[in-house]
Amino acid sequence: MRTFHFSEGAFHHLPEERDYASVRVSMPNRYYDPKIGADLYHRYLDEWLIADDLGLDIMVNEHHQTPTCVDPAAPLLLSILARQTKKARLLILGNPIANRNQPVRVAEEMAMIDVISRGRLECGFVRSVPYEVPAANSNPNRMTERMYEALDLIKAAWTHHDGPFSFEGRFFHHRCVNIWPRPYQQPHPPIWISSSSASGAQQVGAAGHIIATFHTGFDGTKFVFDNYRKGWAAAGRKGEVTDDRLAYSALVYVGDTEEEGRAGAQKLLWYLSHNKVPTHFRNPPGYNSLDANIKALRTGKVGTREPGFVPDLDHEISTGTVFCGTPDTVYKQIKSFYDHVGGFGHLLSMGQAGFLEHEDTVKSLKLIAKELDPRLRELKVTREAAE
Repeated sequence: MRTFHFSEGAFHHLPEERDYASVRVSMPNRYYDPKIGADLYHRYLDEWLIADDLGLDIMVNEHHQTPTCVDPAAPLLLSILARQTKKARLLILGNPIANRNQPVRVAEEMAMIDVISRGRLECGFVRSVPYEVPAANSNPNRMTERMYEALDLIKAAWTHHDGPFSFEGRFFHHRCVNIWPRPYQQPHPPIWISSSSASGAQQVGAAGHIIATFHTGFDGTKFVFDNYRKGWAAAGRKGEVTDDRLAYSALVYVGDTEEEGRAGAQKLLWYLSHNKVPTHFRNPPGYNSLDANIKALRTGKVGTREPGFVPDLDHEISTGTVFCGTPDTVYKQIKSFYDHVGGFGHLLSMGQAGFLEHEDTVKSLKLIAKELDPRLRELKVTREAAE
């Protein structure tokens, strides 16, 4: 198992929740202080560089019109890290290509980063969450179809080397595709796609890409991974699904003591407690399937977190959305999770959020690198030996 240090680069100096309707899309940017924001950008970049020095991998992502992730252009951050890091695998998860009008430009950007990093890019693509739709002025209908058509065009751009070709799809049309540079990794960088639904996971499995799921817990993650395996088998792919095809993201904090680990994790829960989003942003017409909307009407819930949600640390630990404590405790938590879901090869460790200070973030990173990561790298060997 490989460990990726992940931070959403949040601007956490927000007004009281009662003073705003939504943390996504509509929060006025008068609350953003560019001087504080500049310090935070440099801080988060420093933490990713420290992760590289410690031998960990790196993940960045992208959101729009929200203080929860002030990274509206993940390729820009990734290009800095491609030059400044030395050995980390660089995962972007991801490019919201259903909302991008020029997939060829995405292919160019990713190829350039792959070359600058000398082949360390892990290239992720996402449909995008529902509150990205108004920010992108996008159409919530047929987003999955648009995403996969865009991905077909990107892969074609990466792998054609004999001059221009044309692409005529349902959503995208390009008369002259001939990108420079082409990727460093051949035929192209590893492709990741995030999903949490049965149909989505099966589609990723059928394509053979790496799947990632976020904060889905014990049963939700097993559901996603099992459906990925179904899609893999139904497509006639050879062999069993190996751990390196599966990734999971959780909030992770490691301390010298149990109390220190829990205190750090408590601060990370800001990521869950401040995600106040009203229904019309969480479920724009056409975004969710009919079955998903029926389920939402029956349960009274749309999405996994409701406005006013107050997370409980012990509950989040028990469900597998948080791993925290000493290195031994966190290893046991992850090992239990690993066994329950049938294995996975990438831990996307969200180790910074909210009011967790730089020094505390770095302390956890150092403990993860020294005491936890070496043991996680042996998990696959341990599982196979047990079989």
